[in-house]
Amino acid sequence: MQWANFSSWLIAGGLLVGGLVVLWALIDLLRSGAVRRRHAAAYFVVLLAMWVLGFVNGLVHAKDAFATMPEGLYLSAIVALLALVAAWIGYSGLQSREVA
Repeated sequence: MQWANFSSWLIAGGLLVGGLVVLWALIDLLRSGAVRRRHAAAYFVVLLAMWVLGFVNGLVHAKDAFATMPEGLYLSAIVALLALVAAWIGYSGLQSREVA
């Protein structure tokens, strides 16, 4: 049963940090130019979907330990996959610069 408590705390921490990242992505979307707007919009949408599904995952994990399975596992896997996709989108826009 302790794994259910631990996973709930991990989800809460992920939602806190993820909320800050979603806010930063929204600011980046609003400040980006026309060239980067599609890239910033895709990044924001994936992050927002990740955060919303993470919130639903937190609600699922708030149930009894045996009642969270298998939905909690599936939601956690989907949220982790969305986090990887968001990281890929976010880092694909970076360009290396030479430092003089």
